[in-house]
Amino acid sequence: MKSKLVEAHIFRRINNDIEFLLLKRSKEEIYPDLWQMVTGSVKQDETAWETAIREIKEETNLTPSKLWVVPNINSFYMPEDDTIHFVPVFVAEVTCSQEVKISSEHVEYKWTDREEACTLLAWEGQRKSAEIIHKYFTKIDFNYKFEQIKL
Repeated sequence: MKSKLVEAHIFRRINNDIEFLLLKRSKEEIYPDLWQMVTGSVKQDETAWETAIREIKEETNLTPSKLWVVPNINSFYMPEDDTIHFVPVFVAEVTCSQEVKISSEHVEYKWTDREEACTLLAWEGQRKSAEIIHKYFTKIDFNYKFEQIKL
C-alpha cells in the first residue's frame, strides 16, 4: 500500500527541551482555523519522505537539517470515496536561526511546547505523535526507535 498523504511535525531544540511549530489553517482551506503540523499529498513521482520535505518548504519556507520517521501511523476514513487512509508521520528538525514564512494555506504560526501543542492539535493521532516525538528527543523514553532519513 502506498500512502497518498503525509504528516510532518517540525521542531527546534531549546535548551534541554523542544518546541513544535504549529500552523493555523486559513478560512479558505478545509478545516478552517484548525491548528496543525505540516500535511500534504504525495505526488506520483515522490516517496512519502520526499513529500514531507517538499511540503515543509512550501508551507513554512524551512529546510530541515534532519528528518526521521516517527513510529506512529495515523489513519482516518473518508466517506466521500469510502476509503481508509493511512498517513505516515515524519519529524523534521530545524535550526533556531531559520525564519518561518507561511504559505497562503495558513494565517498564523506559533512555536509551542509539548503541552500547548497537545492542547491545540485537533486529532488524537496527531497529539500521540507529538507526545512520542517529545519523549524521544528529550530522552524521557528510550523505547521508541526513530529511523533517520538520509538527506
